[in-house]
Amino acid sequence: MKESLKVQPHHLERGAYLYIRQSSMRQVVENVESTKRQYALRGRATALGWRDEQIIVVDNDQGESGASAAWREGFQRLVSDVGMGRAGIVMGLEVSRLARNNADWQRLLEICALADTLILDEDGVYDPTSFNDRLLLGLKGTMSEAELHVIKARLRGGILNKVRRGEYRCTLPTGLIYDQSGNVTLDPDTQVSETIAHFFDTFSRVGSACQTVKAFRKEGLLFPSRLRNSQRTVFRPLTASTAIRVLNNPRYAGCYVYGRRRYRRAIDGKKTVQRKRDHDDWLACIPNAHPGYISWERFQENLKILETNGRGYEVARASPPREGTALLQGRAVCGLCGKHFRIRYTARRGRLDAWYVCDRAHGYRGEPNCQSIAGPPIDNAIGMLIAEQMTPAAVELTLEIRREIEVRYEEADRLRCRAIERAQIEADLAQRRFMLVDPNNRLVADTLEGEWNEKLRVLAKAREDRERAREQDQLILDEAVRKRLIAMTVDFNKLWADPDTPDRERKRLLAHLIEDATLIKMPAEGTTKIHVRFKGGKIQTLSTMSPKSSAQQVKTPPGIVELVDKLLDKHIYSEIAELLNEQGYRPGGSARRGRHDARFTALLVAYLVHRYGLRSRYDRLRDRGMLTKREAAARLNIHETTLARWAEHGLVARHAYNAHYCLYEIPASNLPRKQCSRWNRLVDRAAAFKTATVPKPSTEAEGAVV
Repeated sequence: MKESLKVQPHHLERGAYLYIRQSSMRQVVENVESTKRQYALRGRATALGWRDEQIIVVDNDQGESGASAAWREGFQRLVSDVGMGRAGIVMGLEVSRLARNNADWQRLLEICALADTLILDEDGVYDPTSFNDRLLLGLKGTMSEAELHVIKARLRGGILNKVRRGEYRCTLPTGLIYDQSGNVTLDPDTQVSETIAHFFDTFSRVGSACQTVKAFRKEGLLFPSRLRNSQRTVFRPLTASTAIRVLNNPRYAGCYVYGRRRYRRAIDGKKTVQRKRDHDDWLACIPNAHPGYISWERFQENLKILETNGRGYEVARASPPREGTALLQGRAVCGLCGKHFRIRYTARRGRLDAWYVCDRAHGYRGEPNCQSIAGPPIDNAIGMLIAEQMTPAAVELTLEIRREIEVRYEEADRLRCRAIERAQIEADLAQRRFMLVDPNNRLVADTLEGEWNEKLRVLAKAREDRERAREQDQLILDEAVRKRLIAMTVDFNKLWADPDTPDRERKRLLAHLIEDATLIKMPAEGTTKIHVRFKGGKIQTLSTMSPKSSAQQVKTPPGIVELVDKLLDKHIYSEIAELLNEQGYRPGGSARRGRHDARFTALLVAYLVHRYGLRSRYDRLRDRGMLTKREAAARLNIHETTLARWAEHGLVARHAYNAHYCLYEIPASNLPRKQCSRWNRLVDRAAAFKTATVPKPSTEAEGAVV
């Protein structure tokens, strides 16, 4: 009677909304009585006066949880229609069917009160505008939310209890499956298991997830991936994200774990990762709970390697070797501030030069760079040190490298064979499907024939890839490489200095010997101190000469300038250039510019004389009393042409001061008696010849003049 009093005519003019919901699809299938009870509320609406065509059933949210309205389209539609004044009454079996979230429930009550909409459940009819009814509905909503918390706590407690025993079944990563008894075991597919095992071996060898991806790509290998919906395993190219995920998953180490991440509901109702838990905060961690691909200790080492690789240069680390020429990559420490050096490469004249730069103070505080040291001298000194340390163990190292290379390529070839076997199985299966189809059914037969042809193409491609890879591997492991490895036992220095030896391999070898190296530049001495700390704790100090600056590299060595100064006493510029070239000297800066065939020229020698202020050959000859051609002819009282002829016959000595001009040496008066008499006769003959060639005036002429 009271219910009918709350229903007014204006309520009956609007629709009666029946909201039906079950929390999960399992409840929809199994809890059929609850669904029937909810649909039976139509009779309550009819009894209160609503016609059948006015009753609107909202059952879009079957199988949806009532913890939030974000993902419930039916509830959102219900609230929208109530707010627009279309609903006279909202019906639900109980408050928990409408909402188990108190905020959503109070929002619905507020909208119903504003729209003057009644609410009906199994206990009766309520008017949200009435204080007593509103208070009762609020209490029911609070109890419904508390009930949801109790239910979740019970379920969560049961799950955690099984988790602590390691019996709760979680989704397994690719490569692990549940057997018929429910125990975790390795994937029986040999291609899957061997590929994952090869992945961990490759990571242990290269020490980097990115380098592992590159190794798989270089070897032409694919990585297994399990599809979520079909649980079917496919093979795809390995990516860096997949490599990181596999390396961080402890299930591959045979460890049962649960609760590694903390989740929360976002505004849109989706479940997102709030943060990762620390190892000590995991809800369960049971090592050796099932078979794994690696040991728990090795898993811990892999995590340390990944953490070290991602630290940058802020703390001490040993980064994985890369392609650069800097041997002390990630191991060079600044002797002034204690920070790790950064590696910088500069392209100069067709080659890359490495520099060890400590520039953090400049980047953070605007201060000058701490140190900047050229890499080649440092790397040469470290290379010589490594060669000295490795020579006694070269024989054992050679055998180990040879075994490692052979095992690596055998493993890669075995995985390629597994891929061929899988392609063969799929091709045979496609063939059987095609052979079993009715030939008259051409539509199905054509489709199956196309699938068969596609599988055959995949099989042919797998075989071609294997043959191509085997040829490449054979080139690597041919007799020349074997001889090169054997040569290591004789002369390790040649192998270390061989240009064909990858820089990455040099760094890998160095990592087994050297912990770090502290570099201190000595500008006053022009040297760099290298304090090397070996793995065992031994410390050794090296000293290298700092490379010259650009100006110093193009500057002519002082020794050549001194030699030019000495040669100027007896030779002209062109002769000096020839002598320098014959003795193997090269102009300054020719090696730096890459011109190893550069030669001295007369012009270059003249530039050196002018640049370094050397006394010219002309000045040197003048200091020795040499005369010019005009001065010598005047001194001897002869013509310049006569002087030239005398010089040609050796009567007068002449000394060239360039390619075209020379100075003349007048004999001294203290010549030997025989030479002196000969010289006097020549001078007298020249004077007489000069006098005879000048005509005297006649007497008649003289008289006429008088």
